Amino acid sequence: MQLARAQAIVGHVVTNAPGPVSVFVADTHGELVAAATMDDAAPDTRLNARRKAYTAARSDATSTRELAEKARADPVERASFDPFFTFFLGGVAVFEDGRRVGAVGVSGLPGELDEQLALAAIEHTTAVR
Repeated sequence: MQLARAQAIVGHVVTNAPGPVSVFVADTHGELVAAATMDDAAPDTRLNARRKAYTAARSDATSTRELAEKARADPVERASFDPFFTFFLGGVAVFEDGRRVGAVGVSGLPGELDEQLALAAIEHTTAVR
């Protein structure tokens, strides 16, 4: 994940969020590339956004939603996951030319909205590389 794209993703989320959120953009290892916490976002949104991005970056799923659906059917598989993984909606992998380059985690709104913000930011920044 290039820094310019990560910053553009953060900017897009912050500009378009209908309420206070935290956004975390990670590389393929789940490590920080860029992040922000909006004024009045709850303190726990920082860790939640980080965990969502980490999960989407490091799992074999394209989103925390997909991973939750996969794990829901098999409690043994769910128990074997990395303990930092989360199944809350709002974590989405970022791909370039079919290759995973990182992920975005958004937290602070209902999960559906967190996920929509992440997807929209990824789509909006597809040309920023």
